[in-house]
Amino acid sequence: MTDTTQRNRPDNPDKGSPGAEGKKTSVTKRGGGDPSSRGRTTIADGVVEKIAGLAARDVVGVHAMGSGLSRTFGAVRDRVPGGAKSVSRGVKVEVGEVQTALDLEIVVEYGVSIADVARAVRENVVSAVERMTGLEVVEVNIAVSDVKLPDEEEEEQEPRLQ
Repeated sequence: MTDTTQRNRPDNPDKGSPGAEGKKTSVTKRGGGDPSSRGRTTIADGVVEKIAGLAARDVVGVHAMGSGLSRTFGAVRDRVPGGAKSVSRGVKVEVGEVQTALDLEIVVEYGVSIADVARAVRENVVSAVERMTGLEVVEVNIAVSDVKLPDEEEEEQEPRLQ
């Protein structure tokens, strides 16, 4: 009897003990591949519009974004309690799965080179959108809708009530 018991015993005492399974050296991966490539990320148009709007406003020489009408409505909307300032005013985007195209409408300060401002806006917007979203920016179309003259009153000032 003793002989049979000795032959059935494992040579390594840890092998047969409960919990020895956790000490295996090989790891089995589930799902395969890099975890960052599992699933899909979608970016809403509004996200890209906000990024582009903020990046365009950062450029020296850009006075405002949007046409006169949209700025007027925006000024009214900004005065409504609880209304937030629209950073995407003057920005339209088309977002695909890997690419995006943007249309910007800007108002420039009087005296600046419009070509230089447009180039700087384009560079800043492309850089910000590509860095933050990973999307390839295929085009940034810029329409200059107005020039802010030094003696013009601000459209978005508070109304003077007596």
